[in-house]
Amino acid sequence: MHEALESDPRAYASFHDFFTRHLKPSLRPIDHHPEAICSPCDGTISQIGKIEEGMLLQAKGHHFSLEALLANSHDAKNFTNGHFATIYLAPKDYHRVHMPYCGSLQRLRYVPGKLFSVNPLTTQYVEGLFARNERVITLFKHPAGDFAVILVGAMLVGSMSTRWGGYLTPHRGKDITQVDYPDTSDQHIKLDKGDEMGYFSLGSTVILLFAENMRWENAFTQQTRIVVGQRIGQFLK
Repeated sequence: MHEALESDPRAYASFHDFFTRHLKPSLRPIDHHPEAICSPCDGTISQIGKIEEGMLLQAKGHHFSLEALLANSHDAKNFTNGHFATIYLAPKDYHRVHMPYCGSLQRLRYVPGKLFSVNPLTTQYVEGLFARNERVITLFKHPAGDFAVILVGAMLVGSMSTRWGGYLTPHRGKDITQVDYPDTSDQHIKLDKGDEMGYFSLGSTVILLFAENMRWENAFTQQTRIVVGQRIGQFLK
């Protein structure tokens, strides 16, 4: 609690307010080096590496497709041989999600689905877990390279919020919904590295996707603990 902006747990009106608590800004400095890609959240790396011919590693012996994750074949082409990182947020973690890099929002896609638990044990046994759970997909553009930030719902995490659109209320059994954000429209949204982009009501998973022109830092492997603003990769010149 010493990291929280409000350190007294009795000061929160509800568990929701507690779980979505803000941290003291000075405790999560952002790496502002021009090429640096930062962690979007506090959590533990579940998997990190290359996207091999459109497939991502979920757990040992289990892969899932990029197209299924994004629910769109056109967007999948941008990351077919790119890079990914899957970050698990436990219930004890800070639940707000920040920008790993600066970018202009191009699309937001809400994909209804299951609410399987996303803890390390479940990822070893539920096939295609992250492509089956409810999720919010945000796609960003930047001259250095396109990237995606995906918020994956989980057990007890049926609602996710974005900074620009508020709560995305669950639509069980409904169709995929998408909102486009053209650069020339009044809805144009540009966020800086480190800006808050949304939050979970409880711990869950964030998946990052980048195109080919970047690399992850060698120090970051499975089960590495990371925090918001920490440099985890970089764009290649």
